[in-house]
Amino acid sequence: MNKIRTVCVYCGSGPGTNPRFIEGARDFGKILAESGIDLVYGGGALGLMGAVAAAVIDHGGNTIGIIPEFLATRERINQNVSELIVTTTMHERKQIMFERADAFVALPGGIGTLEELVEQLTWAQLARHQKPIVILNIDDFWSPLLELFEHLRSAGFIHSESEFRYSVTSKVHDILPSIQAALQSRRPEIAASANVKRL
Repeated sequence: MNKIRTVCVYCGSGPGTNPRFIEGARDFGKILAESGIDLVYGGGALGLMGAVAAAVIDHGGNTIGIIPEFLATRERINQNVSELIVTTTMHERKQIMFERADAFVALPGGIGTLEELVEQLTWAQLARHQKPIVILNIDDFWSPLLELFEHLRSAGFIHSESEFRYSVTSKVHDILPSIQAALQSRRPEIAASANVKRL
């Protein structure tokens, strides 16, 4: 599959302290809508999550919001999404997000965003999927994490370089081209298992 139909965006349920974070979320939401690509995201109406979803909706795109019951009030369910899925647990939420996505993009966010990003990187390293992963490094937000990855490599704890693959860009407009480039470079024998379901 070389056609991206859906992109899962991981990002904060808060706005952060840098106005460029919200700006980036809005810009990417507009790009998704104008490209005919559906947004898969955490289902909230607040913060960067709310901003990217609102931009997709405002520009005529489709949004798939997936949120667990216990976060319905804290993250405020976005009632304007095209499709809303309310789950019982976080594990169920993440499983559905994985299954519905053709690629993953990490915008700035907190511990939850970090955990979701690292989980996808882990599964890619274990050859459980080969879906593209792109990190949007606005104003060096993710640079400390990227430095940690380099530290892990130099210490000998990242062994599968061919599978531990991700793209990094500081420009919103480079996200989709990065996804397409990753799709073109997928190894054929693993591409067949790109949509493998996780337990």
